[in-house]
Amino acid sequence: MSGDRNSIIVRTSVIGIAVNILLVIFKTVVGLLANSIAVVLDALNNLSDVVSSVVTILGTKLAGRKPDREHPYGHGRYEYLSAMAVSALILYAGITALVESIKKIISPEIPDYSVVSLVIIGSAVVVKFFLGRYVKSVGEKINSHSLTSSGADALFDAVISLSVFISALIYIFTGVCLEAYVGVLISAFIIKSGIGMLKQTIDDILGKRIDSETSKAVKQTICSADGVYGAYDLFIDNYGPDFYIASVHIEVDDTMTADQIDRLTRKISEEVYQKHKIIMTGISIYSRNTTNDKIAEMRSDITRMAVSSDKIIQIHGFYVDEAEKTIRFDVVVDYGFEEKFFEYLCKEVREKYPDYKVFISKDYDISE
Repeated sequence: MSGDRNSIIVRTSVIGIAVNILLVIFKTVVGLLANSIAVVLDALNNLSDVVSSVVTILGTKLAGRKPDREHPYGHGRYEYLSAMAVSALILYAGITALVESIKKIISPEIPDYSVVSLVIIGSAVVVKFFLGRYVKSVGEKINSHSLTSSGADALFDAVISLSVFISALIYIFTGVCLEAYVGVLISAFIIKSGIGMLKQTIDDILGKRIDSETSKAVKQTICSADGVYGAYDLFIDNYGPDFYIASVHIEVDDTMTADQIDRLTRKISEEVYQKHKIIMTGISIYSRNTTNDKIAEMRSDITRMAVSSDKIIQIHGFYVDEAEKTIRFDVVVDYGFEEKFFEYLCKEVREKYPDYKVFISKDYDISE
């Protein structure tokens, strides 16, 4: 699938390059002949799309390289780096266009449109609209950030070309020249698009929270296995589009044997991969007390004490060792959590159960 995906990205990018090169040529000629800064800047925007598609192809080729000793998880994140480069190029084009537009506002020049130039500009609107829809739909289908970004940018270009076309009609029929001001509008669109794409790519590289639906679906799959009472601390890391590895804690009876746990964790790993295409690299165990009603009451009591604070989401991994006189559990806290709430909970539990040593670990809510 990875090879097919890469070939689709390259093929779609080549189509984009061919179309944009034609648009650059036609718009540059029209812009120079008509003395139109807006059309020239629109051509510059299409030129940046050509460069972006070339970078996308390069990033896809690098991302498709097989894992090696230095990069055991593969090179999939090259695609994010290429998307970042595309975003930077778009941002640079937008800033350059803004500078040139401001210059033309200060020192205006009168455009001279012909029927042919209007036909070319109008045709460009239609071409960029359908190109944008095509590239974006392919990107969404194969989960390619680079193609999705390029498609969205092409749709912005269609809006930009439409504004150039409308400004040309306004000048022809009213004599009011809005060229430089339309150029500023174009620049704003380009800069906004570049910043948005750059932010999305940086989020992917930094490691953003997995979406809530995926997290819940994976946990549901894990908890559907017989003998699992809960799935906690699910951590899903991304090493490129469609390549996810994960780890999780599961809660099971304290009477389960090692061979039972081994069969259970292997089954969970297989089902998670089959249903969600996520590789489970580690499944850790929380032991659940099953033979003591007193411990069950302690668990309920401590749970009520913990979740009474809206800063504490849940507790899990609860286990009481009567022989060692210890109570252990994890507290999942919100990111706005203050240390004083945690200290207060520790103090409250220890005062309630003074005969036990209390060990509380603090976890952040990394998955919903």
